[in-house]
Amino acid sequence: MKEAKDIYRKIVASVPTDIQAEVNLSFEISDRIDALMKERGLTKKQFADALGRRPSEITKWLSGQHNFTIATLTMLSSFFGQPIITVG
Repeated sequence: MKEAKDIYRKIVASVPTDIQAEVNLSFEISDRIDALMKERGLTKKQFADALGRRPSEITKWLSGQHNFTIATLTMLSSFFGQPIITVG
């Protein structure tokens, strides 16, 4: 098992830092949206209906693999009444 962990660590270490940062940010954004949905008690379907989107699109957003546009992030921030991401 230790050997598998060492191989995994080697592979992760070989991923460029900018790609690691992009992946981490994508998951942070999806986690933030999920948390805000839960705060409001929204299901994916309810959230999709409120935004005029399909539930499958919400599923994609929550997967951590969606490439959000600034327009979509702004719309989501407006919907929730708080930022999805902050720039500081």
